[in-house]
Amino acid sequence: MTIHPDTTDSFPASSEEWRMFVAQSRKTHHDLLERIKELNCLYGISRLAQNREQPLGELLTGIADLIRTSWQYPDIACASIRLGDTCHNSGNFVRTRWCQSSPIIIEADECGTVEVCYLEERPGSDEGPFLREERSLIDAVADQIGRIVAQRRAEEQMRALSQELIMAQENERQRIARELHDHLAQDLSLARADLERIGCGLPEGGPWRAQTGVIAERIGTAIRSIRDLAYGLLPPGLTELGLVETVLAHCEDFSLRHGIAVDVFADGLGGVAFDFDTQINIYRLIQEALNNVRKHAKASRVTIRLLGSYPNLLVRIEDDGCGADMDRCLSQAGRTKRMGLWSMRERVKLLGGKISFRSKPGQGLHIRIETPLNRSSNEHA
Repeated sequence: MTIHPDTTDSFPASSEEWRMFVAQSRKTHHDLLERIKELNCLYGISRLAQNREQPLGELLTGIADLIRTSWQYPDIACASIRLGDTCHNSGNFVRTRWCQSSPIIIEADECGTVEVCYLEERPGSDEGPFLREERSLIDAVADQIGRIVAQRRAEEQMRALSQELIMAQENERQRIARELHDHLAQDLSLARADLERIGCGLPEGGPWRAQTGVIAERIGTAIRSIRDLAYGLLPPGLTELGLVETVLAHCEDFSLRHGIAVDVFADGLGGVAFDFDTQINIYRLIQEALNNVRKHAKASRVTIRLLGSYPNLLVRIEDDGCGADMDRCLSQAGRTKRMGLWSMRERVKLLGGKISFRSKPGQGLHIRIETPLNRSSNEHA
C-alpha cells in the first residue's frame, strides 16, 4: 500500500487561494528586501563613520548619497542633511512636496534635519508615499547622525585641548630653560668665580684654600647639570643652527650617553624655511622616539632620515630592537603611563601631518611622519 502525504496544509486548495498565497509571498519577499536595504543603510553609515580622517562635510555628503538608495523608490529618491547653516546633499537633490524629514538632536538641541524627497509622485502609503518602516528608518538615521556629529565634536575638542596642552608644556619648558640658563647657571658661575678669587687670596697649602677648591668644583658640576637640563628643555642653537644640525648634535650626545649608534641622513632640505613651532615639534618627535628606544627597544642602532619631498617633510625613524605589538600599544597609550606614543601623535596632528607605527615582536619599530613643508622664497634664486 502506498501512502501519499497530506499536502492540504502546505498548498492552497483552490486557484483563488493560490493567487493569494503567491501575492503574500511576493509581499513578504518585497518586505524582506526593504528591511535588507534599511539594515544596509544603517550599517553603511557606521562603516563610513569609521574613517576618522574624513572631514565631517564629506562624511555627511556620503551618508546623504547612501540614504537615497535605501528608500522604496531609490531611482527617484534624493536626500539632504542640514547641519546648522550648511546642507550636504545627494547629487540629485531637489526639495519637492513628497518629502519625509526627521530632526537631528544633539544634547537635547535640534541642530539640523535629515530629509528624503521623491522627485515624482508615488502611490499613497502610511505617510504620504512613504512606508511606516521608512519613518522608523529616517528617525534612526537622524539619531545615528546626531551621535556621529556629537562624537566628532567631542574628539575635536579633545584634540584642541591636547594641542593647547602640548603648546603650554612647550612654552613652560622654554621659560624654565631660559630661567635655568640665563639666571641660575649664570649666578652660579659668578659665585664660583668669586669663590675661586677668594681661594686664591688664602694661604697656599692651607685647609681653607683646599676647601674652596672642592666647593668650586661642586658648583661647576651643578652648573653642568643645570645646563644639561636646560639643553633637554630647549636645545641651544635650534634657531641659529637649524633643525638638522640640532638633531645631529642631540643624536651624537644620545649615542655617547647610552651606547646606541644613531645614523642621521638629511636630503632635500636646502632652502627650506622652518618656523620655530615646526622645528621644536620635529625635534621633540625625534627626541621622544629615541627615549622610547632607550627605555623599551633594547636596540643597538637607530636610523633617522629627514627628507624634503615637497610639499611634505618626511621623517623616518627605524631601530633594530625587539619590536612590539603596536595595535595593543596604541590602544593602551591613552590609558596607561606610556604617554610617549600619545604625545607623538598629538604633536603630529598639531603640525597638520600624519604618523604611522609599524612593528612586530622581534622586528624593530618603524616610525613614519609626514608633515606639510614650507620652502623659502629664495630657494630657486
